[in-house]
Amino acid sequence: MLYNYNQMKRAFKFLVRYSYMGALALALVAPGCKKELKKHPNVIFISFDDLRPELGCYGNQEIKSPNLDRFAEKGMVFLNTYCQVAVCQPSRASYMTGLRPDSVGSWHLGDHHRGVHPDIVTMPQYFHNYGYYTVSIGKIFHNFVYDSISWDEPDLRPEEYRTPDKINRDAESFHYDDAITARQLELRAERKRNNPGQKLYADGWGYGKSVEAPDLPDEVLYDGAQTELAIETIKRLKEMDKPFYLALGYFRPHLPFVAPKKYWDLYNTDSITPAPNPFLPVDAPGFAMNSTYELGACYDIAEYQKHPALGPLPDSIQKMLKHGYYASVSYVDACFGRLINALENMDLMDNTVILLVGDHGWKLGEHGSWCKQTNYEIDTRVPMIVYAPGTMGAGKKTTRLTELVDIFPSLCELAGIEVADYLQGTSIVPLLKNPEREWKSAIFSQFHRRPRVAVDGQRYMGYGMRTEKYHYIEWYHWDDEKNRPLDSVSCELYDHTNDPQENYNIFGKPGNADLITQLSRQLKAGWRAARPNIEK
Repeated sequence: MLYNYNQMKRAFKFLVRYSYMGALALALVAPGCKKELKKHPNVIFISFDDLRPELGCYGNQEIKSPNLDRFAEKGMVFLNTYCQVAVCQPSRASYMTGLRPDSVGSWHLGDHHRGVHPDIVTMPQYFHNYGYYTVSIGKIFHNFVYDSISWDEPDLRPEEYRTPDKINRDAESFHYDDAITARQLELRAERKRNNPGQKLYADGWGYGKSVEAPDLPDEVLYDGAQTELAIETIKRLKEMDKPFYLALGYFRPHLPFVAPKKYWDLYNTDSITPAPNPFLPVDAPGFAMNSTYELGACYDIAEYQKHPALGPLPDSIQKMLKHGYYASVSYVDACFGRLINALENMDLMDNTVILLVGDHGWKLGEHGSWCKQTNYEIDTRVPMIVYAPGTMGAGKKTTRLTELVDIFPSLCELAGIEVADYLQGTSIVPLLKNPEREWKSAIFSQFHRRPRVAVDGQRYMGYGMRTEKYHYIEWYHWDDEKNRPLDSVSCELYDHTNDPQENYNIFGKPGNADLITQLSRQLKAGWRAARPNIEK
């Protein structure tokens, strides 16, 4: 080992205790009374599930995303934004509370942010306390984590999806072909028989076909329908005598890839470029890569839910999935375009801040793998575009390191309300004014690898740090009862100057000892030490 083990334990003990207890104590006593309200802009926060930073405005020339690209010309594109955990609920719990995973106590889909801290103050609650009217549509927290206490109007749904047979279903589970739905019914009945009394994912509906391209209008499918609902809701909200905070969560491009046929027809399966690195990172620990168990939620590809070390998916399956992902991106791009057009027609763009993100990345064959659930760049890097009327950021891009935990303080500052000092991110408003200024020296992500998906059946936590040049990850055995790291077991180091795809772990290469010592110290110093000097 390159550092004293007892020193390492003390450092992590301090890190976890300080972030987990101190920050939460401040979070739980966040302002509870409404503040005197001056004229503040409306805020629209939009999340896309599993959206990679691969759009036209991010340099991808294959994906057709004209509306997001047009919007990027109005706002600022953040080229290097990272989630804190590459899986839905922990990532969302982090940025919706402004706290990092070890502070929230959320590392997995089932870790509800109120399960540990029932009085934690979320972003919409905070905005409500400052006079905002808050509304939720779509997937903002995770499925079935609607967190009604956070909103004045929680979990609004399109009328046609509020019927008794649909209200308890995850919106990702809806299909439109009768044969697919019939197969879903069979599988749901089978699972209920085999698991009596157990709560099933999406009430047993979450096992559809991986790809569907129904020849239907956009607004018939869920994301199109909720876009129309969002537009009608905004028409109503703009007549109120207070600003609104509206969160809209798109379900696509999450698997299964269900999008109208016209978006499928935008692409030719054989012309889509395959992943350039369809192999595991060389010299990386086996438990660092996820099993592709998420594919098991689709009955036509369930047999391929295996660890990538066992071999790649057949080429035909890979091409089909990537085609479906691209079609889904183009579909929600069109939905987003209708929303922006409506805002322009309602003359709201001059008094509305809009921030959109993906909640984490998603592998499309990179590292021979699929889905997310790792610390790798392909899973932690996300798109973020910020539109703030009156700022200097319009049409610009920045390469500075930013994180999703920065969203909460950023929207507060853009809205002209107090930025609470317990928040663990940094407002990106100074970058809107000067995208080239000095900024964070590093950003931080982590992932908990559980025994049921680890290749060796053990439990680990990987703490990762991305600097401008390097991605450094330390893996520890994890105490699941006390929620703390134990002994160090492995490390990864990737040089982004020479290896931007993270194909070669150089941690064990000769000549890196001094670099690793410096990066390890920087990782343990944590996010506080990486914050920028705002006064410069």
